[in-house]
Amino acid sequence: MRQLAKKHGGRFSSALALGALWLAVDTILRVILLLKSYGGMLTTPWELIKALGVGGFFDLIVIPQALLPVLIYLIIVPNRFFAGRTNKVIVTMLVWLSTALILLGTVTEFYFWDEFQSRFNFIAVDYLIYTQEVWGMIRESYPLASILSALAVLAGGITFYIQRKWLSWDTALSLKQRAGALAAVLLFPALVFYTVNGNMKNVSGNVNNNELAGNGLYEFFSAFRNNELDYGRFYRKIPEAGAEQMLRGLLKETNSEYKDPQPWDMTRHVKGDGEEKHPNIVFITVESLSADYMAAYGNTQGLTPNLDKLAQESLFFSQVYATGTRTVRGLEAVSLGIPPTPGQSILRRPDNNELFTLGSVLRGKDYTNWFVYGGYGYFDNMNDFYANNGYKILDRTSIPKEKIVLETVWGVADEVIYGEAMDLLDAASAKGEKTFELIMTTSNHRPYMYPDGHIDIPSPGGHEGAVKYTDWAIGNFLEQAKTHPWFNNTIFVITADHQASSAGKTEVPIKKYRIPLLIYAPALIAPGRVDRLMSQIDIPPTLLGLLNFSYDSRFMGYDLLHLPAGQERIFISTYQNLGYAKGDRLVVLKPKGQVSLYQINYDTGEYKSLPEDPDLIKEAIAWYQGASMLYKTGQYHAVS
Repeated sequence: MRQLAKKHGGRFSSALALGALWLAVDTILRVILLLKSYGGMLTTPWELIKALGVGGFFDLIVIPQALLPVLIYLIIVPNRFFAGRTNKVIVTMLVWLSTALILLGTVTEFYFWDEFQSRFNFIAVDYLIYTQEVWGMIRESYPLASILSALAVLAGGITFYIQRKWLSWDTALSLKQRAGALAAVLLFPALVFYTVNGNMKNVSGNVNNNELAGNGLYEFFSAFRNNELDYGRFYRKIPEAGAEQMLRGLLKETNSEYKDPQPWDMTRHVKGDGEEKHPNIVFITVESLSADYMAAYGNTQGLTPNLDKLAQESLFFSQVYATGTRTVRGLEAVSLGIPPTPGQSILRRPDNNELFTLGSVLRGKDYTNWFVYGGYGYFDNMNDFYANNGYKILDRTSIPKEKIVLETVWGVADEVIYGEAMDLLDAASAKGEKTFELIMTTSNHRPYMYPDGHIDIPSPGGHEGAVKYTDWAIGNFLEQAKTHPWFNNTIFVITADHQASSAGKTEVPIKKYRIPLLIYAPALIAPGRVDRLMSQIDIPPTLLGLLNFSYDSRFMGYDLLHLPAGQERIFISTYQNLGYAKGDRLVVLKPKGQVSLYQINYDTGEYKSLPEDPDLIKEAIAWYQGASMLYKTGQYHAVS
């Protein structure tokens, strides 16, 4: 091919060389990813042929489009200039820059796969927007200078080889030929856009095989283009009236009554069991706190001694499942009590102010609401969302520098943010105010750095060290809280925003979505253990039920402690797949109206395909179609 490019490629020899290089590098990367994830893939010869063959096809359609700037330059350069010294320097620099970007993209994709077991997806798109945090995380997690220097040197060596062995400076192209070439390279992307679909990579029943068959660059732009997903357009539906009536029946609880029969008005009046309690509420949402870290779920590493002790002293819910894989999904669930609608989290959508939230209910009971975050709250639109929904904001910018004992690009050490939360409670107590604090931590996040001296794992200590420090910080916070006058009149809710990892062999690996939930208030709530299946969206109404609140509700979550047995269900989602589990069956709703049904084992994570169950599928659709409809039509705004 090298001789063919040099002899016949002419002015396009550099683009042909880059294309051949890119194809070779993508092939090598695909083989490396295959070997890295071999144990989690279907590896029969036919499955591997499909994954590698389709992957090669996507490489061949992506590479020419990615090289479009180089191709356009090679086409428009006049013949008399092309073979000159200046153009040779320009082309050589283009080859070096393109080679460096190819290598950098390949290394980045390898690390992304290592972190998320996936090609570039919605996470990559979201992270591109927040370059300060992402580059800060990369600098703190990897030897960036060494990697970039090595890639620059390697790109230089490859460029030298291409310049000596591949490049030709033949300029024998007429203006008509160049015009035809320009039309062809501009037509190719349009042809691909209208004939190729990203779902073509899904050649297997195994998620890892399908990811291997993809192309990182194609997946990135596909995710960017499809970041917002309209349920009615992409997912299976049932008639609107049927969905409304089914949802109305599903949302009805024994202690609630509908206020208005108007279609899609799901407002219910919830009646508390007795006298209302109005303690302070400290709601701690811990970054990436998977249930698997705790001894209560079988962990033997001793990472969470404080939480494991606390589980014995709290009302401990052992079968809680997160709705998604991002912080904004977790905050959406515990704030709004709504299933995860496809696309962006509601926290990041426009027109998301004055919604029905846990904070709006508490505001109606004369609480002062705070969103307390250890990082910069502009990230993921958190500050804007909470400020526009009746919360006061305390984030990293509010903390005096002298109080910050350690910080990473993601935020301050957990002990610092707990100290700020305690100061807010002291101030509110002095004024006789009732306070609700929603705290979002950051320490259990790459680069896993934390202050030394508190635990026996030096910083940075990886996942295990960060989890153990997070556990210490919670224990330290509660021990200090016990010395304050407001402690006996405060409920502490401790849960996670999401699990630490969502990678798995299946469409929605349910076992990895399990998170802990502890409600601790020794003077107010008796310890106990609840082993019923529970969704993250059930936490707000369950908490309010424990306080005997009477209020008008638009939550789509259940008060688990007032729910008849057998009605438990959970919602779990990836970036496009929407899961609904009830009993031992899981419905997965996918774009293009596709539906899968599985029998599941929550403990082992094993799945078994089942034939469609029309009633259960309709129920799953009613929840998700209904949630999308309620938000879209404004029926999820705060109750006036």
